[in-house]
Amino acid sequence: MALTDGAESLQQHMTTTFPSYTLVLDIIHASEYLWDTATALLGETNVARTAWVASKLDLVLCGQSTKVIAQLQAQAREPEWTGVQRQAIQRTIGYYTRNLPYMRYDQYLAEGWPIGTGVVEGACGHLVKDRMEQAGMRWTQPGAQAILDLRAVRLNGDWDAYWQFHRTHQHQRLYGAATATTSPEVQVLQMAA
Repeated sequence: MALTDGAESLQQHMTTTFPSYTLVLDIIHASEYLWDTATALLGETNVARTAWVASKLDLVLCGQSTKVIAQLQAQAREPEWTGVQRQAIQRTIGYYTRNLPYMRYDQYLAEGWPIGTGVVEGACGHLVKDRMEQAGMRWTQPGAQAILDLRAVRLNGDWDAYWQFHRTHQHQRLYGAATATTSPEVQVLQMAA
């Protein structure tokens, strides 16, 4: 399973690289199209806007995205809409039609799969962006990966365990296998005594 934001190039890359993965369209991106359409049709402050989006989103979450597309197509034919309003409806219809294979939210939720990328995006921002995009920084890919590996270890609370592992393996590499019960620090102290 792989969550995407609906970008065609990313979806094509994922299906080519990982053909056995099930692609899932991020529900937040799908709902943004409904909000944009509701705003275009009803206005941003209209109290009916939230109910309009909720009714469509309920159908989407129940696996009835084709019904939402049909409703939007019917609305697009209504004579009262302006050209701009029709464009908003058509944009959502196009997005939903293109992403229909990745909008089986009823099935995804039944499987217990996540349908939103917010947690992943937040983690990426916290783990990667906060560290890698500070002023004046330039990274090679190996250097960036090394820093991110260490940052992940620290943020996960595994720093002490990592350093114990690192010291043990460094000692083994330099001096051969350590005894099973004695750490490198204890060996050094014993040799110094």
